[in-house]
Amino acid sequence: MSKERVNSQPQQFLPLPRAQVIVTLSCVLLTMFLAALDQTIVSTATPRIIADLGGFDRYTWITTGYLVASTTAAPIVGRLSDMYGRKWFFVGSVFVFIIGSILCGISHDMTQLIFFRVLQGLGGGTIMAVTFIVIADLFPPEERGKYMGMLAACFGLSSVIGPTLGGFLTDNLSWHWVFFVNVPLAGPVIFLLIKYFPDNQGATDPIKRRIDYVGMILLIISVVGLMIGLSWGGVQYGWGSPQVVSVLSIGVVASAVLIVVELKAPNPTLELALFRERMVSIGLVLTLLTGFAMFGAIIFVPLYFQGVLGASATSSGTFLTPMMLGVVFGATLSGQVLSRTGGHFRIQSLVGIFVLAVGVFLFTTLGNEASFMRAVVYIVILGFGLGSTFPTLTIAVQNFTPPESIGAATSLTQFARTIGGLIGLSTLGSVLSSRFVARVESDIDQAGIVVPQAVLENLKSNPRALVDSEAGTAMLKNLGLNVPSDTLVHVVGVMKGSLSGAIDDVFNVSLIVLLVALAVTVLLNKTGFRKRDGPESQA
Repeated sequence: MSKERVNSQPQQFLPLPRAQVIVTLSCVLLTMFLAALDQTIVSTATPRIIADLGGFDRYTWITTGYLVASTTAAPIVGRLSDMYGRKWFFVGSVFVFIIGSILCGISHDMTQLIFFRVLQGLGGGTIMAVTFIVIADLFPPEERGKYMGMLAACFGLSSVIGPTLGGFLTDNLSWHWVFFVNVPLAGPVIFLLIKYFPDNQGATDPIKRRIDYVGMILLIISVVGLMIGLSWGGVQYGWGSPQVVSVLSIGVVASAVLIVVELKAPNPTLELALFRERMVSIGLVLTLLTGFAMFGAIIFVPLYFQGVLGASATSSGTFLTPMMLGVVFGATLSGQVLSRTGGHFRIQSLVGIFVLAVGVFLFTTLGNEASFMRAVVYIVILGFGLGSTFPTLTIAVQNFTPPESIGAATSLTQFARTIGGLIGLSTLGSVLSSRFVARVESDIDQAGIVVPQAVLENLKSNPRALVDSEAGTAMLKNLGLNVPSDTLVHVVGVMKGSLSGAIDDVFNVSLIVLLVALAVTVLLNKTGFRKRDGPESQA
């Protein structure tokens, strides 16, 4: 095994025959695509699933269960793969993912489906974790950029294709095929992985192979508690509700105990020593901050198109396609530039986050009379900036991590991005709700519209009436009120302006977070890795 030195840390990769690298990379890309696809493909099939299985009160767990399981798996598997090697974790994860897919497809009720989605998420999360780690095993530092960009582009494409494919399969076959679509490729992929996936043995020191069970259990409790609390807060329950407070408290207490335990553990599950390296800490902070902005854009951009510009529910989702294509292009270009220029992490991160901030700022200028084309151009800019940060930050963390901890550090970047996204969703959702209510009361009063208080309160809590006239009519019927249609149209028009202003407030908060990220980026080292045959870069 050859060794590279990157700044102060040696970097190791496996010198393999080109054919083996190509087959391994192809299988890894395909399985990652399927795992990423399953995060979005279910969205358009959900109404049909609810119609068949019932359980409307629990349907959000179809997505939440998968996300919690996959996020929890990532840091644990990353650490274990450093200890025992990647191969059998990856092969096993594909097997678990496929079994979970089959069981999801044959579920008879919502409880079964949620349970099997958790199983599928464990497999999918492990696939995603090992996929980004294995790039460091297959390629030397100066070549990782273009391949990491390829992975990010693959992830972006899955986000574009997922909802459309899910709708097509549901309409033309059945919702079961949303899960069965993963199965046909399972046999060949598992065979090729067993035959060609490199089998590095991991740590050789018996102490380094000792599993920290206490730390692992505490990590699971803390992650599950924090993720469920953040996903519930301001959405299903109020932030001060017993449900949210109790779950978040469990997560926070478990996190505090975890830190104390891991500081004393001889071979900790969560390697806190990694945070002593400045580039690793800064890279993870930046990943969390950009995750905040990313998840916010994915949720609130469709809301703008539907609630303000009047697009249908279906077409508003398709407007994410330009953003994801921007992500694909940005990730691919950034990865190539990173490999060709020698890893200028600070410059590329500054450019990527700056472009992302520009895209977010441009969205705040749209108002409620913007053209669709103008909005699409802005969303492409936003996506390009977002994609540009993906490979840069991950490789920055990898290149300043000891080779025996590459798995743990890489999986932490995925974990930070997801946690940042959840914090973003909960924070921005609360901002949207509070600012919308405040703006509605002010705008209705300024417009001089006389409307029954019951109608106004229901419009605040029933935003569907802003985009669906039938929903507005049904609301009035349920209230037993006879409000003139022209008055309702006037009120809805004013409230769309209020919603536009509230969404502006949301993006302003995202912009502030990105400005903080720009300030943090200055702390990154100017240079990255050296070429194998060139002089080492200096920080």
